[in-house]
Amino acid sequence: MRRYVHDQLFIHSEAAQLRHGLSWMNRLMVTTILAAILLTVLASEETLFQPHRALFIGAEMVFGVIFGVEYLARVWAVVEDDPATPAWKMRLRFMATPVALLDLIVVISSLLPFFFSDLAVLRLIRLLRLAALIKFSHFSIALRELMHALTDRRYELLVTLALGGGLLLLGATALYWAEREVQPEAFGSIPRALYWAVITLTAVGYGDVSPVTPLGKLLASLVAMSGIGLVAMPTGIMAAAFSDAMQRRRALNAPTLARREDDETDPT
Repeated sequence: MRRYVHDQLFIHSEAAQLRHGLSWMNRLMVTTILAAILLTVLASEETLFQPHRALFIGAEMVFGVIFGVEYLARVWAVVEDDPATPAWKMRLRFMATPVALLDLIVVISSLLPFFFSDLAVLRLIRLLRLAALIKFSHFSIALRELMHALTDRRYELLVTLALGGGLLLLGATALYWAEREVQPEAFGSIPRALYWAVITLTAVGYGDVSPVTPLGKLLASLVAMSGIGLVAMPTGIMAAAFSDAMQRRRALNAPTLARREDDETDPT
């Protein structure tokens, strides 16, 4: 039974690799997640929530129970990943993973409304249930590979993040130096100028804050041009990492696909 539940819930299991598409349990969970997210969105509309409060709360309870059963089933069945390792160690290791912790948050946030009556707290708890979106990583190989790709390239991304922080600080400092006397309300300090630097480097440019002096415009042009490279660098890193991850995935699946084709063409 534990092996069966493991093969149904975990897409990295051997049976899941040979199966076309998701198992019936995972299809059920995908449907439940979509329904729970839709319920959370609709519950934010008071004209819908208040007249049907009991219906919404009942549905929230049902989703909480389903998510709780799935979480416990994963904790119970994860032992099949490595039967040689003590069961308690495998379960603790799984429960400490980020995805399992997010699953637990979703379960708790689905059940907590029954212990609180404060409306502000309830609204916050309902928003926490949007963390159910992360649960899709259980069912999507592409999402799992993307997470692995980001982990593999974390150092390059950290370098890009550090470079971006440096550019933000330099841009804010330059505009503070050039515009502080002309526009003290917008550039009177480096923290104030940081707002302009952020929206400029990210190529958003709301237009509510902009330099007016010739020197300020020149510096702003340099900062804006730097923003193009800043956006392109992490995009290229992530695209290359994802491409590498997909190639590794295809290389790993090649023997399995070959065996499957042999089985289909074998006349016996």
